[in-house]
Amino acid sequence: MMLDELKAVLSQVPADSQPEAYAAAIVEENCLGKQTAATRRHSLQHLRELYGLDTGLPLFRVLAGLWRIDSESHPLLALLCSLARDPLLRATSAVIAGMPPGAELSRGAMTSAVADSVHGRMKEDTIDKIVRNTSSTWVQSGHLVGRTFKSRRRVQATPGSVAFALLLARVAGMGVAESLTSDWVRVLDCSRSEVLELAGKAKRQGLIELRMAGDVIDMNLDRLDPGAGRSGRSF
Repeated sequence: MMLDELKAVLSQVPADSQPEAYAAAIVEENCLGKQTAATRRHSLQHLRELYGLDTGLPLFRVLAGLWRIDSESHPLLALLCSLARDPLLRATSAVIAGMPPGAELSRGAMTSAVADSVHGRMKEDTIDKIVRNTSSTWVQSGHLVGRTFKSRRRVQATPGSVAFALLLARVAGMGVAESLTSDWVRVLDCSRSEVLELAGKAKRQGLIELRMAGDVIDMNLDRLDPGAGRSGRSF
């Protein structure tokens, strides 16, 4: 997930910067503290693959905006963005979300999840590397703890991370009711009632619009991306 590197870049580059500014910060100014130009370019490539680093992309634009508002949820915001862009990481999310707190991670379950998602198109050693990398991501996000043996830990969602998850569910074509229990929300360890409570806080922070009357819930998430329509580019 390269969480530390993302933090370093977003702490240095202004929110409304062009893609060239992110490249300059990493390669020319060496904001990541890499020893060689080759490793700087390599880091830039991977960060672009994970997050886009382009405010012309709505997904990154929303991430960057929430990043500066909700500092407590940086790991979860980075995770949600990575899940949206990386299908191999997304393939492991059901394994993690289905683990109760304290349960030990099954490497076999992670391997099966990745293998099933690629339909035999990858060799075992490649799948093994993906399992190692995705497990590391879930450690960085706070879902797993431990080195040799990893166990599940419950994460603490925030208004910003819930708003982001609800937006991703909407982009995936889900209605309000479905989004409240979607896989995007499940990785935040939130029940439906907790989602609604945090969505209410997001409303009070001006992140979203929310109206509830009995069982009827009306939600507008357009405030999360004030630049919508500016680029016409997809998530």
